[in-house]
Amino acid sequence: MNMKKVLVTGAGGFIGSHLAEELARQGLRVRALVRYNGRNDWGHLEKLPKELLRRIEVLPGDVTDPFFMDHAIAGMDTVFHLAALIAIPFSYSAPERYVATNIQGTLNVLQACRRHKVKRMLHTSTSEVYGTARYTPIDEEHPLQGQSPYSASKIGADKIVESFYRSFGLPVTTVRPFNTFGPRQSARAVIPTMMSQLLSGNKELALGDLKPVRDFNFVRDTAEGFIALAKSPRAIGETVNLGSGRGVSILETLRLIEKITGSRLRVRKDARRIRPQKSEVFKLIASNAKARKLSDWKPRFSLEEGLRLTLDYVRTHLDEYKTNIYNL
Repeated sequence: MNMKKVLVTGAGGFIGSHLAEELARQGLRVRALVRYNGRNDWGHLEKLPKELLRRIEVLPGDVTDPFFMDHAIAGMDTVFHLAALIAIPFSYSAPERYVATNIQGTLNVLQACRRHKVKRMLHTSTSEVYGTARYTPIDEEHPLQGQSPYSASKIGADKIVESFYRSFGLPVTTVRPFNTFGPRQSARAVIPTMMSQLLSGNKELALGDLKPVRDFNFVRDTAEGFIALAKSPRAIGETVNLGSGRGVSILETLRLIEKITGSRLRVRKDARRIRPQKSEVFKLIASNAKARKLSDWKPRFSLEEGLRLTLDYVRTHLDEYKTNIYNL
């Protein structure tokens, strides 16, 4: 493994904190970029064991500042770029901010990686760039469809990354995770939304559309997928899905949570949680054949195992969730 000194952007976030944690456990020197704030809050990195956190260099800053990114990437041999604005509903209200962070921020990372001659850059995409599936399982050749300002900004970021590989030979890999869930995820996502409302004693859950089908993947599998692709020289210049190949509807996921908890719940449709008709993505099921071919990665956790571990986390961190407020 050529990685010795690595930078993780977005390390205070959900997936980023798990990735930084795993890299540190493997003995790498990790520089973790978290978004600057006046409280010196490191996001989910605050939850890491103190002895592990001491092995991580936490660097507050912002990917939208090219001068800061040049400083952050200097001396690194591998960059995992996860910093992004990701909430789809908020992208309807603030599309310009998504362009600034997701496209311009990615360009700043690329420029610095090129200037400092990093050995590998792993860029984070999203299954949302595919839009509603024209066929399943979705492979990496599926057309891209910008069905929300968020997904459009990620398509733009993916393409600027591709251009740096084709134009300048920058050793990049675009990692395209499907729907990741697990401990530390906010109620912006549907699984912790259901769990936090249930564990707060609600017998009637406020949810959006229950019909969309998703390919849910436990966060530790996703983090391991990033690392496996970073180890693979055959993944350079490639876009690679990370997914289970298994699709379940939101309603089926709710029924499984009911089964695990021994609950029976009513659902109230909350209009605020429903996307505009042409913006909703109704079916996402991954083909992970390319990931298996290019690396030794495959998902280890079943959906039920991941849900049980996530329930344990939400139960012990229930004070983090404002279950009476819609988390935009």
